[in-house]
Parts: sequence; structure tokens; C-alpha cells
Amino acid sequence: MEPSAWRDASTRNLTHDWDSVNQTYFSCYHPLVVEYRYFAVLWGCLVTITGTVGNLMTVLAFATDPCIRTRFNVLIVNLALVDLLYCALLRPVVTDSYLHLRWRGGALGCRAFGLLLYVTNAVSILTLCLIAVSRYLLVQRRSTFERLFSARGLLLLLPSTWALGLASYGPLWPVYVFVPLVCACSFHGTPYTTVLFVLYFLAGLFCVGVFYLLIYRRVRLAARAVLRHRPSRRSSRKRVAPAAGTEDDSGVGSGGGAPTCTSEVDSQGEPPAHRAGATWYKEPGEPQPTRSALDSHTARARASPEESATTPSATTPPALTPPSTTTPPTSLPSTSPPSKTPPSTSPPSKTPPSTSPPSKTPPSTSPPSKTPPSTSPPSTTPPSTTPPHATQSSGGDELKRVTRMCFAVFLCFVFCFVPFMLLNMADQRGRAPQILHMFCANLTWLNSCINPLLYAVMNPQFRRSYHLLLTRAFSPLGRLWRALWNRSASC
Repeated sequence: MEPSAWRDASTRNLTHDWDSVNQTYFSCYHPLVVEYRYFAVLWGCLVTITGTVGNLMTVLAFATDPCIRTRFNVLIVNLALVDLLYCALLRPVVTDSYLHLRWRGGALGCRAFGLLLYVTNAVSILTLCLIAVSRYLLVQRRSTFERLFSARGLLLLLPSTWALGLASYGPLWPVYVFVPLVCACSFHGTPYTTVLFVLYFLAGLFCVGVFYLLIYRRVRLAARAVLRHRPSRRSSRKRVAPAAGTEDDSGVGSGGGAPTCTSEVDSQGEPPAHRAGATWYKEPGEPQPTRSALDSHTARARASPEESATTPSATTPPALTPPSTTTPPTSLPSTSPPSKTPPSTSPPSKTPPSTSPPSKTPPSTSPPSKTPPSTSPPSTTPPSTTPPHATQSSGGDELKRVTRMCFAVFLCFVFCFVPFMLLNMADQRGRAPQILHMFCANLTWLNSCINPLLYAVMNPQFRRSYHLLLTRAFSPLGRLWRALWNRSASC
């Protein structure tokens, strides 16, 4: 026998013996992974700490910050709970198995670990599908979104994701075994597991990608429509005040008491001045004309006709003072008292100002066209509120920002799991190096800790909530450090 053939045969026999021993004693020992395990242990510790802290902060931020306590963010919290369970409970167990290169939890613990592992993966995929569907309905069918993702609808949808995942992978309880290639507990390929793989990973992720593609097309068409109908810069400068009482994408109003909360979509769709029951606001410094003001102006007109001739009335419209010169002078004594009568003796009700213009007031000296009245009609003084196109533009920007964040979460999930899935499909007989299987399996750990980082980078509200939580958490340490520093300085 040739030396190379003898070496290959001995290697195959040794590998077969290792596989049988590993399966019997829950060991994943291999000479090629002895040095790699230290990298896996370091990577597992980093993922455990980062994922546990980040997902816990996401849950606490939702519970303490009213700005992000929306119906849509309930889906984000459900995804955070899945990752928190994975990082805090499952990941330390796998890290321990990599450190000792064997499973130390027994057969029952191996089955429980495999069940929880695939249930959390199923819930993550179902939650990503719900997030994509909610974003699509929000931009395409708002009424359907309000009905499906209402408070009652979420109470049914979220437990359904956990129940469906448990019902899908619960029947596999007897077949969960220790897999030495990845140094963790999983199951061997069966027709049922193949169907689950196709339904959850292939069909589920494909549907999520299709929904985000439809969202992208819809947002792009809306952006083009806004650019076509964008008003001029001069007209947009006159309407700068924001509209109060907008609502977020889940239908929960942000309210005027929380000015820092941004809204994704204004469900009202128009400024308050155009809604039912609203009145037009007057310009600053412009008084509201009353009956007493009309009476006092009438008295001043009777007392000094020359002054009233040069200063037109602020409340009398131009139509009531026509420039007519055919009024006979004999009608003046019958409708107005003599000029010697003081203004206070004549009751305002007996001397209407519109029926008898003074004789010394020439109508041609103050034409209505040259001296317009001070009161402006409602059509020329719009209220200082945000116009509908401005509200929709700001809501559209927020909608695109949140949609990009959700799409980034989906892309990270695909990036973490696709290499592992492709390797399992291509190497069903286990001929690939064990270190390659371990590396692809370790890459899937990243998905459980990267989502809070995406929220902090791409969402200002989550970033502000994280900063507030960290400030509150480290404030006692800061006070303790200052006290120790002051004591050492005094000594």
C-alpha cells in the first residue's frame, strides 16, 4: 500500500472513531479545533455580554420612555426578548461546551437546548415577517394596519409567534442530539425538518425581502410625487410653525406635552385650521372688532368729521361708503343731530354710522382702493400652522428612516444565517472541515447582539433612551467616585 493511501485510510478510521466517541460522550474534540476554541470562547463571552445588556436596555427603554412606547415598537421589543433569552440563557451554555470541547448538560439538557434554540429562531423570523408586513401596510393600506396591528391584534399576534414556533419544533423533541461539528445540540436531517427549513428560513426570509422591495417602490413613488408638487421657497417660508397633536405610525398620539417625540406619520393629514371646528387665527397685534369699538368710532366721527374723513374706519368695509354725490343735503338734519350736541348724549343705537355720511367728507379724497381696511379677509391671512405637504414630508422622512432601520435588521439576520444554511445544504455528509462549520455557526451568534447597536445608530429616540438609562445607571458610581476623590484630596 502506498504511504499516501495508508495515511488517508488511517485518517478516515481515526475520524470515524472520533465521531463515534464524540456522539457517545458528547465530545466535539478534534486536533484542528483545539486552538480555535479560544477564539470561540472569547467571541461567545463578547456576544453574551453585549447582547444581554443591549436587549435588556431595549426592553427597559420601551417600558420607561413614552416616546417609543408605540404599537410598532412592541414588535421590536418581542424581537429583543427573543435575543435576550438567547444571549442570557443559551449562549453561556454553548460557550462552556466550546471551552471544554464537550457537552456537560446531559441528554435531557441537550434536548431542551435544541428545542429552545430553534423556537427562538422561528420566533425571530416570524417577528421579522410581522415587522415587514406592518411597514408595508403603513405606507400602502393605513386602515388595514390600524385594524390588524391594534392593541387587541398585537395581543393575539405576539403570543401566536411563540405558540407557532413551539408547535413546529416541539414534535422534534426525541431527535435532538449533540452535533460535534458545531459543538452544540441540534437535530439530524429528516423530511419534517426539511419542510420546516423551507417554510421558515427560505419562504419566510423571501417574503420579508419582497415586502421591503414593495415598500421601497412605494416610498420612491411618493418621493417623486412630493418633488413634483413641492411649493416654491417663498411660500414655504410663511408656514414654519409645526402642527401640534400629530400621531406616530402606530396611531398613538405624541401629544403637545412631549415636544421631543418625533412622529412617523401624521394621521390627520391636514393642518388644524382646515379641520372641523377650527377657526382662522388673526395676525399678531390685530384686535378683534367689537360692538363697543364700532360705537366709539361712530361717536368720534360725529365729534370730528374732518378726522374721520382722512382716517377711514377700520371696521367699515368699503362697500358701505360708496363714492356717490347725489345725496341731497336736506336729508342730513333728519337723520343726524346737530354738531353742537356732545357725543355722549346720543345713544349709539339711534345713530347708525352707515346711513348718513358727513357732509364735509368728500368721498373722492379717500377712495377705498388706496386705503384698504386694516382687517384682512381669511383667505389672505392663513394660520401659522404646518401645511399638509410639510406634515406629510416630515412624516415621510421619519417613515423612511424607521423602514431603513428595519431593513438593516433584516439584512443582518440574512448575513448571519445564510452562510451557515448554505454550508449545511452543500455539505450534508459532513466532509467539510469542522473548523469551517464552527466558524459559520459562531457567525450566527452575532445576530442576537447587533440589533440594539442598529437601534442606537439609526433611531434617535432609542439612542436618547439608551443614553438616559446609562446616565441613571452610572450616576451612583459617579457620586461615589467624587466622594472618594474629595476625601483623598482633603487628606
